[in-house]
Parts: sequence; C-alpha cells; structure tokens
Amino acid sequence: MSNSLDAILSQYENNTDNSSKKPKISNEDRLKKYFTEKLQQGMKNATRRFRILPAKDGKSPFEEAYFYERQVNGKYEKIYCNKLNDGEYCPIYEAKEALMMEGSKKAKEMAREYTPRKFYVVKGIDRDNEDHGVKFWRFKHNYTGNGVMDKLMPLFKLKGDITDAREGRDIIITTTRNEKGWSVVTSIMCDDVTILTEDSTQANEWFNNEETYKEVYSRKSPEYLEIVSKNMTPVWDSEQSKYVAEEDREEKETADLSQEISYLREDTTTDTTTSVDSKEEVETTSLETGGDDLPF
Repeated sequence: MSNSLDAILSQYENNTDNSSKKPKISNEDRLKKYFTEKLQQGMKNATRRFRILPAKDGKSPFEEAYFYERQVNGKYEKIYCNKLNDGEYCPIYEAKEALMMEGSKKAKEMAREYTPRKFYVVKGIDRDNEDHGVKFWRFKHNYTGNGVMDKLMPLFKLKGDITDAREGRDIIITTTRNEKGWSVVTSIMCDDVTILTEDSTQANEWFNNEETYKEVYSRKSPEYLEIVSKNMTPVWDSEQSKYVAEEDREEKETADLSQEISYLREDTTTDTTTSVDSKEEVETTSLETGGDDLPF
C-alpha cells in the first residue's frame, strides 16, 4: 500500500471516528468551569479559597487574554477578541481601527467602546467545590495598580511559588461591595503550606487537564460580532441558523406586515367591486325579463 493511500485512509478514519469528537457539555457543566470572586445578588461580602495550579514547562500560570466589554441587549458582556487572541479578523476591532484612523476627538472617544481590555486567566481548584474539577479564573488587568494581580504579586514575592503542588498555598480572597454596589476584591491572603491533594487519581486528573481558556470562553460567530460592531442587538434566527440584528428583523417584519395589509386591502376592494357589479347585473336582468318569476 502506498504512503499516499495510507495517509488518505488515515485522514478519513480520523474524521469519521466519533470517539475522538468531544461531546457537547451542558450549560450547567460549563458554569462549573468558571471561578469568580464576584458576589451573588444580595450578598454584601464573601470569602473564597482558591489554589492556583502550576503551569507546565516553567511558564507563568497567568495567561493574558483580551475581551471586549460591551453592552448587549441591556447587559454587559465580555466578548472574545479574535484579533488580539488569535490574530484573526474581528469586526469590532476593525471598527475601533477605523475610528482611530478618522482622527477626530469624538471618533477617538467612541473608539474606547470598541477597544478590547486585557485580562489574566489562571487555572486552579475551587476549594469549596473540588468536585467541579479544574476551573478558570478570569480577572481584569488594572492600570492603576489596584487590581487582583497587584494583590497577588506580593504573595509570590514574600512566600515564593505558591502554586507548587507540594509546598504551595491556597489563597483566601475577600470580596465586598463598594459605594456603587460593585463587587471589589479588598484583600488576598495566603493560607499555610499544604499539598495540593493526597488523592493520586485526583492529582493526575487535575495536572493532566489540557483545556485552555480558548475552549472555555467561547468565541462568537462573525455575524454576531458584525452586529455588535454596529451597536445593534444580535438575536438567534432559528430559520437561518445564525444571528441577525433584532432591529433589522423588526424592520423586515414591519415591512412584511405592511405589505400583507396592503394585499388584504387590495383583495377586499376587488371583492367588493365584483360583488357590487354582480348584484347590479342580477337586478337589471330580473327587471328586464319581466315578472314571470315573481310571486305576484
């Protein structure tokens, strides 16, 4: 068998092997992959314990990622930036570049809304929910030096590598609400030195987890990004199996309704005219043929 044929058959088998395909996960299971220091509604403060997992090959466990913070349908969303994370085309980033090139003060101010923000993403274990497995903690870079990363760095400087599996430390995160009611991390402290886990099976599962933030924080489709870049509202259209602008759909529905009403009016007018003409014809014929069919 030729090498070319081997390659062809191998490619086909790889692409048709259902066992190699990753199963879809439910929203509930996906939520278990997120760790957040944010307070739930109604809570004024909270303390959480988190163990940062060591990165492989001696790299920093903190990955830098970029997300837009945009208001979509009345809620703020963090939207994955295809341009800065993957070097790919991103309509929102293109809109930002266009505004900057325009050069006016107003355009530059508008460009801020289209500018992706730097975040850090780190993998670790939520000590209060260890059964959830490896989680991803995402927090924003703070340019004023008062963010989560700024509170973590003193711990590394004073205590060493707190991510070490045998001689590392859990971190204790305290969150409260500020005067605006927003969740704010007020302090991060170290716990005593502890081993990550005594369970070898659990340790292997945690260390061999190959997921990245790019798999957990999903990318939006190009049409979704295009709609957001135009400050419109993306909604899922099941008939077209893609996102469309709610404003365009409403406009189309209004136009279709107006057209339907117009058709109905035309049909009604035609029916009325036909009915009147028929009635006049019947009455005229009856009078002209005499009274043979009359009962008197």
